[in-house]
Amino acid sequence: MGLFGFGRKKHAEEEAKENETDKAVDAAEDVEATSDDSDENEDETAAKRDDRQPTADGERGENQGPWDVDDENIPDYDDYLDIGSLYLPFLQGIELRLKGNRQTNQILGATITWGDSSLELEAFAAPKSFGLWDDVRSDLMDANRGAEEQEGTFGTELILPVKVGKKILKTRIVGVDGPRWMLRGVFSGPAATDEGSEEKKTLDKYFSDVVVERGEEPLAPRDLIPMHPPIGPAERAKQAAAEGKIEDDEDSGESKAAEIPGKPKGPLSKTLETETQTTLRRGPLFSEVR
Repeated sequence: MGLFGFGRKKHAEEEAKENETDKAVDAAEDVEATSDDSDENEDETAAKRDDRQPTADGERGENQGPWDVDDENIPDYDDYLDIGSLYLPFLQGIELRLKGNRQTNQILGATITWGDSSLELEAFAAPKSFGLWDDVRSDLMDANRGAEEQEGTFGTELILPVKVGKKILKTRIVGVDGPRWMLRGVFSGPAATDEGSEEKKTLDKYFSDVVVERGEEPLAPRDLIPMHPPIGPAERAKQAAAEGKIEDDEDSGESKAAEIPGKPKGPLSKTLETETQTTLRRGPLFSEVR
């Protein structure tokens, strides 16, 4: 009986060792499989990056935009329209309207229209140490009795009734803080009031895809970050090539500067609106509704 018992123990020990060996092999295979899955997931993530939808719990610069030009996860914006402080994505069927100062040719804002909805975009300078949207939202609440706060796709948003002629329309105002900037979006139409509409989903996604370039120009908080007449992808490519040619010429001792092809010249279209305000000031920025 003793020999039988010892034999079982030895056999059990050998079985245990074999099991440990099998487990080690399986673990190694699992690690390899996990590594392969990880690579595939990374590829899928990169492939789907441009299809990301904004979510209510997303955080700017990590899961969704608006984006800063220096963000790590920034989408490819080579095909965007450059208007200075903003790079605007292209969307089939949208209309772009710029408002500006006829005398200075300065661009003061951009409005995107899609269907029966519109989105007005403006980027403002902000302090380095804290965001601007909370203060701006508070000012708007104080200046407009009909304003209401709500939680939305981009955090705390503002529903603000605006009087247009004899009608009172509701707008949805969104503010997103970035590094030394704040991007404000004013939604109107179904994109402002219809939570389940395709227009809201589309323009929310458009706002989330915008790329902001603060620049190094010294600006006071709430100053509008400068914009310029639109430059398309082809013109930007020509500019980059011309700038590279100029640098090569300077390095080789040539002093003649090349003209940048495609650079916009002269005034903008006469359809531009005239606007003089370039700073978010305390006080009513919209018609007050009592």
